Amino acid sequence: MVSVRPLPRVPYTYEAYRLIPHDGRRWELIDGDLYVNPAPTPWHQVVSRRLQHTLMDQLEEPGIAWVFDAPVDVILDPTNTVEPDLVLVRCTRRESITGRGIEAPPDVVVEILSPSNRAHDQVLKRLTYARFNIPEYWVVDPEVGSVEVLRLVDGQYQQGARFDRAGVLQSAEFPQVRVPLPAVFKPL
Repeated sequence: MVSVRPLPRVPYTYEAYRLIPHDGRRWELIDGDLYVNPAPTPWHQVVSRRLQHTLMDQLEEPGIAWVFDAPVDVILDPTNTVEPDLVLVRCTRRESITGRGIEAPPDVVVEILSPSNRAHDQVLKRLTYARFNIPEYWVVDPEVGSVEVLRLVDGQYQQGARFDRAGVLQSAEFPQVRVPLPAVFKPL
């Protein structure tokens, strides 16, 4: 009898990830495994764009932080590269922004849920963001019209403030942020 041993798993690295052809899909690398997300819905994109514009007015224009929208690589280590919907990086951390992407944990990541990616964003990416010590994680639910702001405490995200479609989003990481959510979730 011949015994066959399975081949050891070889994790993908950023160097292999960056060779993936640009095919219109959003690829991510988490713990050496590749994940692909379908294109976001139009409503997802509207909410993302509205939130981005408000954040740009409040953070980027006064020179507090840069606001990046997907796709932008956030390279956390050689086997972890993610593409959050929005990324906030303080202007004082300019060295983390390179020609390849953002090469350090950002100050805030924002994920806008879609029916196809809820578990991916709320479980896998939440654990990944916590492991890399990203101080604040916003989970935007465009269908419900809410934003949950999670803060990292002792390596885990704690249940944070929840803002509904009639509220004003605030951030502990960027206390100057005041995003009126009726404008973000205004129907098409």
